[in-house]
Amino acid sequence: MLANQQALINAINQIMPFGKYAGRKLLQLPEPYLVWFHTQGFPQGKLGEQLALMYEIKLNGLEEMLKPLLQTD
Repeated sequence: MLANQQALINAINQIMPFGKYAGRKLLQLPEPYLVWFHTQGFPQGKLGEQLALMYEIKLNGLEEMLKPLLQTD
């Protein structure tokens, strides 16, 4: 598997570590929450990059296509 593919799968399945939606996988975060981050600024580091990716995924209507990549716990 290519590194970019694995990075996408990791981002989709990353658990939100804080805030109102702590414990949810990033792909399952509501779009308004990601829009809020987009306007306020994403956190620094890997989590911020993953949240920005989720924002772009939802903005471009790709969420349904990626749902099969969600891993069950």
